[in-house]
Amino acid sequence: MAFEPVIGLEVHAQLKTKTKIFCGCSTQFGKLPNANTCPVCTGMPGVLPVLNQQAVTFAIKAGLATDCTIAQESRFDRKNYFYPDLPKGYQITQYAAPIAEHGHLDIETEERGQKTIGITRIHMEEDAGKLIHDPIQAKSMVDLNRTGIPLIEIVSEPDIRTAKEAGAYLRKLHAILKYIEVCDGNMEEGSFRCDANISLRPVGQAQFGTRAELKNLNSFKNVEKAINYEIQRQTFCLEEGKPVIQETRLWDPSKNKTTSMRGKEEAHDYRYFPDPDLVPLIVDEQWIQSVKQTMPELPAQKQARFIEQFGLSAYDATLLTASIDLANYFEETIKGLTDIKLAANWTMTTLLGLLNTQGIDITRSPVTATAFSTLLQLLEKGSINANAAKTVFEMMVKSGKEPGVIVKEMGLEQVSNPSELEEIVNKIIQDNPDEADAYRQGKTKLFSFFMGQVMKKTRGKADPKIVTPLIKAKLV
Repeated sequence: MAFEPVIGLEVHAQLKTKTKIFCGCSTQFGKLPNANTCPVCTGMPGVLPVLNQQAVTFAIKAGLATDCTIAQESRFDRKNYFYPDLPKGYQITQYAAPIAEHGHLDIETEERGQKTIGITRIHMEEDAGKLIHDPIQAKSMVDLNRTGIPLIEIVSEPDIRTAKEAGAYLRKLHAILKYIEVCDGNMEEGSFRCDANISLRPVGQAQFGTRAELKNLNSFKNVEKAINYEIQRQTFCLEEGKPVIQETRLWDPSKNKTTSMRGKEEAHDYRYFPDPDLVPLIVDEQWIQSVKQTMPELPAQKQARFIEQFGLSAYDATLLTASIDLANYFEETIKGLTDIKLAANWTMTTLLGLLNTQGIDITRSPVTATAFSTLLQLLEKGSINANAAKTVFEMMVKSGKEPGVIVKEMGLEQVSNPSELEEIVNKIIQDNPDEADAYRQGKTKLFSFFMGQVMKKTRGKADPKIVTPLIKAKLV
């Protein structure tokens, strides 16, 4: 029997507020354990939460960016469970009445082209703390710095059918949240993490199968690997006639497998009820309109503009707008350039190739956009040729020097004097009569031989645009 995967994703995104959602403690990452705490976020008796207005504005912004309907009235509830990193014994979250609902994201898939993934809801909540497990002794310690950090949870519809679709959805959502500057997207620090719900059902069946939840996946590759493994695991269970157990599982990247963590709770297990310390949140139309006015250009809009304004292909525009940081870098690079395609090609190949090799993103590029633009201007003007430009780029990475300085120090200025180049071409043809005769008799592949000889003579500095017609004219 053939089975169809049904996948839904729950993304937790940390909002970029300076303080926590219900108190004035700092949200700064990397502080000493329990340094960013107070009686409110640690749940001391008699304290009262006060809602962070900026967190609400960011949640509205995320809702608008994903075509959600913003609720004019939403409420906070208490989600009750007992765990060492949850000092109050409950989490303040939105359950019955979230701030945003009924949105969607469009993704590109290899199999079906564009596909719409529904977004069920976006709700606000506070984060829990963190358990730090001692690698030597059999004990754990609690760091409550994350307790009370403002989160939005973005819950998709179960519209995803493959691990690749899940990856595409997450990358698109990650890019949007960074574009609108409500989340820094740092997956290593837990600012953007995902829970995946996976079930299988016979192809053609409407009813969902029993689902397993994969918790706290914090990289796109791990999400895709974990989902693929879980599909294989559940397929094996069903084919062997074994039941799929509803449970929460963890992904072990060192073993490339999921392992059981605990039985999966249902909503009633958390005993949700309205938080008596927080009044309903009222968002009027004026607030929504004021947020709309601050909305930046979103990835799809920027992609369309790159195609129309710069004449880029859809593929190039999609790649260059994949992140706001890369898009900004590219737009800074093309200032002062007329050949936009040249800049796009060098950005997508030479620059991104360097970053991928070093395992860093564009924000940590050793070559600034201004310096990169200067290098491409030298190439565009013919001051250096493509081979020299690659040499200069490599030296920029190593030394941090400006491209003009490197060109002068290494003597890489392009030889563009037609008379000088004609003299060199004549001498090479004179010194290689057999090859010249063979070329004239039809062995045109020997053209590369003559071009190579010119480049060797000029130490790679000859202008190919001048040399090419010279060689062809002399070998007629």
